[in-house]
Amino acid sequence: MERGERLMRNGFALAAIAALLASCGGNNQPAKSGASGVGKVDGALLTTGGDGSDWAMTGFNYSETRFSPLTQINADNVGKLGVAWFADMPDARGQEATPIVIDGKLFVTGPWSKVFAYDAVTGKPLWTYDPKVDPQKGVQACCDVVNRGVAAWKGRLYLGTLDGRLIALDAATGKEDWSVQTTDKAKPYTITGAPRVVKDMVLIGNGGAEFGVRGYVTAYDAATGAKKWRFYTVPNPTGAKDNEASDAAMAKAAPTWSANGQWKQSGGGGTVWDSIVYDPELDQLYLGVGNGSPWNHGLRSEGKGDNLFLSSIVALKPETGEYLWHYQETPAESWDFTATQPINLATLTIGGKQRKVLMQAPKNGFFYVIDRTNGTLINAGQFIPGVNWASGYDMKTGRPIENPAARYYKTGKPFLAVPSAIAAHNWQPMSFNPKAGLAYIPAQIVGAGYMASSDPLDQAKPIGFNVGENLGALMYPRDAATIKAATAGATGLLVAWDPVANKPRWTVKYPAPWNGGTMTTAGNLVFQGTALGEFRAYAADTGKQLLAYPVGTGIMAGAATYMAGGTQYVAVLAGRGGALPLSIGYAIGKAAEVPNHPRLIVFKLGGTVALPATTAPDSAAVPLPAASGTPEQVAQGRALFGRYCQVCHGASAAGGGGVLPNLQRSGTLGNADGWKSIVIDGALKDRGMVSFAKVLTPDQAQLIRLYVIDEAHWARKNLSTSGAAPVAPAR
Repeated sequence: MERGERLMRNGFALAAIAALLASCGGNNQPAKSGASGVGKVDGALLTTGGDGSDWAMTGFNYSETRFSPLTQINADNVGKLGVAWFADMPDARGQEATPIVIDGKLFVTGPWSKVFAYDAVTGKPLWTYDPKVDPQKGVQACCDVVNRGVAAWKGRLYLGTLDGRLIALDAATGKEDWSVQTTDKAKPYTITGAPRVVKDMVLIGNGGAEFGVRGYVTAYDAATGAKKWRFYTVPNPTGAKDNEASDAAMAKAAPTWSANGQWKQSGGGGTVWDSIVYDPELDQLYLGVGNGSPWNHGLRSEGKGDNLFLSSIVALKPETGEYLWHYQETPAESWDFTATQPINLATLTIGGKQRKVLMQAPKNGFFYVIDRTNGTLINAGQFIPGVNWASGYDMKTGRPIENPAARYYKTGKPFLAVPSAIAAHNWQPMSFNPKAGLAYIPAQIVGAGYMASSDPLDQAKPIGFNVGENLGALMYPRDAATIKAATAGATGLLVAWDPVANKPRWTVKYPAPWNGGTMTTAGNLVFQGTALGEFRAYAADTGKQLLAYPVGTGIMAGAATYMAGGTQYVAVLAGRGGALPLSIGYAIGKAAEVPNHPRLIVFKLGGTVALPATTAPDSAAVPLPAASGTPEQVAQGRALFGRYCQVCHGASAAGGGGVLPNLQRSGTLGNADGWKSIVIDGALKDRGMVSFAKVLTPDQAQLIRLYVIDEAHWARKNLSTSGAAPVAPAR
């Protein structure tokens, strides 16, 4: 047996558009509150982004390049950056939002879909809005209870909530103007992405493919919340028409799915949980479509067909939602290789010709340059080393040249994949600097094993991931050498990618994955936070490091920059969370030793405000009850933990990455009744820990407890004095 197969069987984890085009933005309804503040935000401002004084949408402007024309802070003086003000945030969960700033007011979201407004110069709080999401919804959020920001338009802010609502707020007061439920509340849909506003319509997608849903994007009237159109991204499992904008496209997509298969029950997936981009130059809308449900193509579609429009870029007419074209990046996707990652729009000179392109670096490790007039692939290059599911792309067909071994459900053998579901590039924002001609990718190398399963435990359940695979393959092996080696294998990169040359110009290596999104400026700068607690600046053209400001906590989110009172500021959210820290726990390596303190930090040249000290995670040994489970009980508990618990509490109970409780250190390990009250009776449901009585018996809950005790003893003896397993294998 090959060593990689053996390990898997043991288990392991792993620029701006011309102003003359502004009329494309639509402007039929009067602004809600005049021509200042959020009232001035319309299609004209969002097309160009303005002069950089504002950061009026999550990606700066409709091109979503996160490139600011400001130059007061530049490569010559960025080393003098200091803190102007900060604000501590209330929830120590994943902080993923990019602030938007308009006329000196800053708006940002946090976990549980809360919204916060500040004076952008002084940091004075203006108002807070809490949509009161039921904490029990958290169990249906695949990757933490996060939110990536609000959209602004004519006096209102628009918020998508974890429980599927789209809410319009008066930007001046934070009071709710209207709210609409965009999803079926009986199904495990969530919203974590930022809405987009185009032509007086608010656009929103959703998430939930890991649990079993059918993806779609809906347009709502920005003034009233009335539905305008809906586009489904995968066919109706019943075969019926939806009487929606997508019907004609679905008739074409349906033959790429099997007659049967689990998609008929799950809905097929294809959720658009992040990237929705409007192109005012061509008047097109681009959707980045997500993974299949379940992941396993062999179960989802009986191993048949490309399964459109999974893992695709889809172009629509914005007024009607009518299909225009698509490009599928990963046909018959089977590894959670989403195409929902940020999309940048630009015009590049390629082969001596001006090409209008969109660029994306999705999960699967390839950087795509696509002709956005028709969806033709121009370039596809590997932006991380070691990609092994495909060797490249056939430029005539636009299809990947696959490694047959990657189709684990065909071979019957486990496949050790690089990248993995955690991705070569996840949701963290990518940026593009037209002056340097480079895209800046917050990349990472994190591998994982994929293994088909016929075990009843891995079949669809009412709680937990339903991906059609052996989730136990993501668990840590009890092999200290393998675990420690994998700590070094899970790493991060900042890749400056040349989309014309189709190769990296420069690269920065990080000792840990899951670093922050990027933002770039005309001052020849790229900004990025790190998982190890620094806010960094690099020269955009050369990659020379110019700043490394310690902030005392990890950063995942992308920054924004703005000008107020003649001073340029840079704002970023700090705080750890999201998929990797939760599900793989200590695969974040050294980042596990960094405090997790949620905080909004705003910088300026010469800033002198001192950040408060942050407290490092408690690493003191805690008392453990005796390991009393039999080998059979421990094995059964381990399998149950892998199926139901690891996506929040870390593979092999090694901890939720400093975000959720490390069960190896739980005070209830020695209290069987206390454990039952939480796991079965739902004693902590108001804190997000729901009852698992739908899928576990009380005896099975106790088997999990016995396994965690046993695992904690092994980890304490073999890995560290604290009893915390540091990392899961990455490759």
